[in-house]
Amino acid sequence: MTRILRLTHEYPFPADRVWQVATDLDHLRRVTERMLAFRDLPSGRIHAGQVLEVEVSLFGRLPYQPYRMTVEALDDAAMWFQSDETGAGVTVWRHRLQVVPTGTGSRIEEQIEIGAGLATPLFLLWARVMYRARHKPRLRLLDTLTNGGADA
Repeated sequence: MTRILRLTHEYPFPADRVWQVATDLDHLRRVTERMLAFRDLPSGRIHAGQVLEVEVSLFGRLPYQPYRMTVEALDDAAMWFQSDETGAGVTVWRHRLQVVPTGTGSRIEEQIEIGAGLATPLFLLWARVMYRARHKPRLRLLDTLTNGGADA
C-alpha cells in the first residue's frame, strides 16, 4: 500500500534561484538539519542517474540507518526532478519536485509517494512535517543568497 502526499510552497524569489537551491545537496543538508541528519552526503548539485548511498538519523539523535536515493530524472529547462528512495523502514519513497515561475516569484510543487507497509500512515505524517519544515530555512537561505550573504 502506498499513499501520495502533495505539497506546495510559495517563494518570493526567481524560479531559477529556487531551482538552484532545491537541487543542491549542500543546501539540502542545511534545510533539513533540524529534522534529519545525513552521513556520507556528497556536495554539489544532483544529476540524472545519480545514486546516493547515505545514512540518515532522525533529529541526529536516533541511530543512523542506511538510505539510498536515486535521481531517476532531472530536467533543468523545465525545473523538475524525480527521485526514488528506500531505506530506514521505507520501501517506496518516490519524490517529484518542480519549480514553477509565478507572477510574484516561484512555487515548489512536490509529490511524494510513500510505501512502508503498516507504517505508511506514520511515514506520511513524518513526510508532511519534514517537507513543511524545510520551507522557512529555504526562505532564509534564498534571502541570504539573493541579498549577498557571505556563506551562501
